[in-house]
Amino acid sequence: MEKVLEVKDLQIAFDTYAGEVNAVRSVSFDLYKGETLAIVGESGSGKSVTSKSIMKLIPTPPGKYKGGQILFDGKDIVKLNEKQMQQIRGSEISMIFQDPMTSLNPTMKIGNQIMEGIIKHQKISRAAAKERALELLRLVGIPQPEVRLKQYPHQFSGGMRQRVVIAIALACNPKILIADEPTTALDVTIQAQILELMKDLQQKTESSIIFITHDLGVVANMADRVAVMYGGKIVEIGKAEEIFYNPKHPYTWGLLSSMPSLESGDSELYAIPGSPPDLLDPPKGDAFAARNEFAMKIDLEKEPPMFKVSDTHYAATWLLHPDAPKVEPPATVQRMMEKRRLTSSKSAVAVKEGDRNE
Repeated sequence: MEKVLEVKDLQIAFDTYAGEVNAVRSVSFDLYKGETLAIVGESGSGKSVTSKSIMKLIPTPPGKYKGGQILFDGKDIVKLNEKQMQQIRGSEISMIFQDPMTSLNPTMKIGNQIMEGIIKHQKISRAAAKERALELLRLVGIPQPEVRLKQYPHQFSGGMRQRVVIAIALACNPKILIADEPTTALDVTIQAQILELMKDLQQKTESSIIFITHDLGVVANMADRVAVMYGGKIVEIGKAEEIFYNPKHPYTWGLLSSMPSLESGDSELYAIPGSPPDLLDPPKGDAFAARNEFAMKIDLEKEPPMFKVSDTHYAATWLLHPDAPKVEPPATVQRMMEKRRLTSSKSAVAVKEGDRNE
C-alpha cells in the first residue's frame, strides 16, 4: 500500500508556569492511501495535539516541536514555515474540528465560506467556485443547496453545520482528512448519519482519514487500523479487528471493558481506576503502571518497548515479554471479544446464504 504520511518519533511539549508539559512523547505511525486510522484514548492522552501537529496548528510558543519528523509528499512538515504550510492546509491536508459552530464564521454566508478555500487554492473563477460549492453541498446531503448557499450558520441545525464543515474540508480534494472528535457535539442519530457520510465520501474521494475519538464504538465501524494512546505515547497499534478481538495492552482492556452494551443490564460500568499521569513529570517506567492491576516490578522501573504481536499488531507492555507471567484479559473483555466473533461469523454466513440465493 502507498504511504501518504509518516510520523517518526514525534515529540511535542508546552511551556507552562508550572514547567514543561511533555504532551507527545516519541509517537510514530504511518498512514496509507484510502485507509482510516483511528487514534483513541482518554482526554489528555495526546490525541488532539498529535493531529494538530500534522497541520502545524500547535501555537509556538507555548508549544514546541522537540524532535521527530512528519513526512508528507517528501517534505518534513516540522521544518516548513507558515507560508509553506498555508499551501498545504485545506488543499492537501484538511481538518474537521469538534464543534461546527466554532469552526464556521457567524458573519459570513455559508457559500462564501466554502468558496473561500476553493478560490485561494485552486485559482478558479468565482462562478466556477460557486458551482463547486453547490456540488459539495449536494455531496454532503444538504437539501436545497441553492437556497442554503446564501444562508448563515445560525440558520442550520448542528448536524447540518457539521455537514457544511465536512464540505469545506473536502473542497480541494485533500489527500488527508483529519477528523478531531467530529461527532461529539451531536446527538446519536445525527452522529450515525455523519459517520455514514464520512465513510461514503471516503470511498468516492479515496482520501485517507485520521479519526480522533475517545469512543471505541465509533472506531469499530469506521477504522481500518487503530492506535491506542496513553500518556502522550502510542501503547498499542494494529488492525481494528486485532484491537477488538485480540487486545494485548491492559489499557486497551480497560477501554474495552468500559464500553456500555445492551447486555450489561443494570450492572455498573467498569471504570479504569486512578487518573492519567502528570506529563510535567512523566513516570520513569510504564506510564500506565500506577493504574494497572497486572503491573510488575519492571513496569515501575523501565519503559516497555513495542513488542510485535503480528506483522500489523504491536503493543508496549511487559506482559508480552517471554519471561512475563501469562495474564488473560478481564472477563468483560473476553465476553465482548466472543460476542464480536459470533456476530462476525453470523454476518459471514448471511453473506454466503445471500450469494447462494442469487
